[in-house]
Amino acid sequence: MNEKNNFYLNLGSNIEPEKNLQKAIDLLAKYGVVQAISNAWESTSIGAIGPNFLNACILLSAAQSVTEDDVISFIEESLDRHRTNDKNAPRTIDIDILMVNDEPLNTESWDNPFVVLPLAELIPKFTHPNKHQILSEVAKQMASKTWIIKREGILNSSIKRM
Repeated sequence: MNEKNNFYLNLGSNIEPEKNLQKAIDLLAKYGVVQAISNAWESTSIGAIGPNFLNACILLSAAQSVTEDDVISFIEESLDRHRTNDKNAPRTIDIDILMVNDEPLNTESWDNPFVVLPLAELIPKFTHPNKHQILSEVAKQMASKTWIIKREGILNSSIKRM
């Protein structure tokens, strides 16, 4: 029997983001069940000059492993992601694994508003791994200190929001 795992993923795009975020979600749904999806959040590009980003978080329940070496790389390549030496260059899609089940990963990314605000929509009572505060409170603090806008209605509304 295959045990299902819950993968919390952050998706970001600043090249045709409305289209590419939804395409990434649709492709991820082929590997498991998309249990929940946040709203899209718009923020400025960090570390490089470029168009604004849209980010969202999803909860994907899957029996198989969803790793950066297989599923995520395949999806990024399918959506024409080209990696360059500039890690902040514009991109069609970027997918980061934030947590598997209750185990936070890539905790350095948890200090970014474009990660925390959408993730707080999915798991508001979860304790932030770096700040040791409830995620919804950290999100509220971050939102008051940076420019980031919730963009409702961009992503497929047939998937439940938590």
